Amino acid sequence: MQTRSNATCVSSSSPTSSLPAHDAKRWLILAIVSVALLLIVIDVTVLYTALPRLTHDLAASASDKLWIMNAYALAVSGLLLGMGTLGDRLGHKRLFMAGLMVFGLASLAAAFSPSSGLLIAARAFLGAGAAMMMPATLSLIRLTFTDEQERAFAIGVWASVASGGMAFGPVVGGALLEHFWWGSVFLINVPIVLIALPLAWRYIPRGAATSDRPWDRVASVQALVGLVALTYAIKETGKQSPDWQAAAIALVIGVVFAFSFFRRQIRSTDPLLDLSLFRNRAFSAAVAGAMVTAAALIGIELMFSQRLQLVLGYSPLETGWAILPLPLAAFVAGPLAGRWLLRVGNRRMLAGGLVLASAGMALFAFTYHLASPLWQIGAMVLMGLGMGAAITTASSTIMLSAPEDRAGMAASVEEVSYELGGALGITLSGGLLSAVYTRSMPALSELQGRDTAPLPTTVRDSLDEALMTAARLGSESMQKLIDAAQTAFGNAFDAVILTNTALLFVVGAVAFVSLKSRD
Repeated sequence: MQTRSNATCVSSSSPTSSLPAHDAKRWLILAIVSVALLLIVIDVTVLYTALPRLTHDLAASASDKLWIMNAYALAVSGLLLGMGTLGDRLGHKRLFMAGLMVFGLASLAAAFSPSSGLLIAARAFLGAGAAMMMPATLSLIRLTFTDEQERAFAIGVWASVASGGMAFGPVVGGALLEHFWWGSVFLINVPIVLIALPLAWRYIPRGAATSDRPWDRVASVQALVGLVALTYAIKETGKQSPDWQAAAIALVIGVVFAFSFFRRQIRSTDPLLDLSLFRNRAFSAAVAGAMVTAAALIGIELMFSQRLQLVLGYSPLETGWAILPLPLAAFVAGPLAGRWLLRVGNRRMLAGGLVLASAGMALFAFTYHLASPLWQIGAMVLMGLGMGAAITTASSTIMLSAPEDRAGMAASVEEVSYELGGALGITLSGGLLSAVYTRSMPALSELQGRDTAPLPTTVRDSLDEALMTAARLGSESMQKLIDAAQTAFGNAFDAVILTNTALLFVVGAVAFVSLKSRD
């Protein structure tokens, strides 16, 4: 692949932060950036298990809970693009260490927040620190590993941590809450940061800036406002009871700022985002593959966790353990895909990973209701292997399709793809689940018992509402409502799985065809 060869040649001759191929420090650098990345991705989901307890302790309102969950993701998605290009300008080690310090201080503030308002602010600063580190982690790998095969393996390790780490958040949170207070889910970051900081300062080469292009502050603000507004609009429409007015306002703001941003990039001689990168079909296909994989991964994990807790009665910690086969398989698949990528080719690896994930999801759709868990575990392993391979290939292709002086820019594009893909996955899967559930629920007159008060219309909105209402009814009416609601949820769950299965397969087939001339 011509683009990959050119990128490698640029990297190999660079005097910046590349290390000699025999220098063992490169593996320590990989470990340092992987640990930092693990902190970032775990913080996305670690609050899933801690939210009920901190809501009680801080007397947080429903709006407060929404912002506690979303402040981190919104800050990350809004700042990523600007931080990646700023890293090219200032040097990725400098931005990585600054991000570590911000992340550690924000973790300390979040752990001891006395009010929900301060916790929301701390979560936003956590997102800022994460946005400073994330593009730097991938850029440092790109610049550190000069051997093409070792670089592909290292990116595979990075992708394994990125794809599998989020699923460990609920497990980590559940384990900590067994023994400590809710602030421990943030406080655990601090000692890890204190260990990583001196190691990063000592072992990561200083490295000069890889780009002397000026940093466009106006474009960075446009990207920040546009991405935050679009992400908020997507997240709002994915809620059970969305505020359509707020979603519409956010969407309009996002579209206006995104249009202004892209128009400025087309006219600029030194753009914050080089749109010519998307003319490379390998780059564009990898971005699409990253978005679809993230959407399917986040969407199916969220829906599956709801089924385990609301239908099967699992605790949050038990739910985290039940989902573990998927991220563990992704952890294994990432480095292996990196090893085989140069031999197999990005076309076959990306398409094969997406199709394998699709096959695993299809197998899960037809076996999850069986008594034996072995079929479910096998299906989740196939999903994890396919998604891990697809994410590794997408990450490697995106990074190696861009020249070295735009490594931070390429890393930001890749990570924005995952952020938007995850938000779209929650919205699309959640919206489909809600629509099919409502359509599958019987009319209220059919659910109404002779000895009960009229049922609220909310029982047809979600399984949560139906279960809460059922708890207040007599035994006969309660069981009738629960059975109807769980049957409707099962229909909706099937629809979500089959839709994601088809989406993965179609994008895999398109990638295979569109990359034919590039492999």
